Amino acid sequence: MDTFSTQSLALKAQKKVLSKMSSKAMVAVFADDTSTQVLDELYRASKEFTRSRKEAQRVLKDLVKVAVKVAVVLRAGRLGADQLAQLGHFRRRARSLAMTAVSFQQVAFTFDRRVLAAGLLECRDLLHQATGPHLTAKSHGRINHVFGHFANGDFLAALYGPAEPYCSHLQRICDGLGRMLDTDSI
Repeated sequence: MDTFSTQSLALKAQKKVLSKMSSKAMVAVFADDTSTQVLDELYRASKEFTRSRKEAQRVLKDLVKVAVKVAVVLRAGRLGADQLAQLGHFRRRARSLAMTAVSFQQVAFTFDRRVLAAGLLECRDLLHQATGPHLTAKSHGRINHVFGHFANGDFLAALYGPAEPYCSHLQRICDGLGRMLDTDSI
């Protein structure tokens, strides 16, 4: 039996083409202004923490590639009922985590890096479950890279610490997350 499928080939081509275009200009096409501002601040905070422009760019590029590929798979209707339920759970958990992050920033002395790190790792696992066989091992590695970076306890402690420039980055990230929560875009 021949396993060739034009639809499968087209989906692979879309994912490949879109993954090659994961530049800042492409983010602007797929995301709104608030999302791009949050991503820009995450990049700046990552660059400050890692002291490496290249590593910060890689993390954000991986994040964009994963988001685009998940959107393509979702749009193509490739996810089953269980996977759609997992993706819904991921979205609810991500929204809850965004509220927690904003709350930690707004209320002094409430920050707990273990809570944020555990939530980010839970989101990572939910995304792995939802996308399962629809993404390549390389894409699953990108998911691990992105969530591993942002769930790093030292990164979170620096971001929520009193030192500049992290305070400014965190303020702008949380302002953007707040707007995204208000418009239900997260």
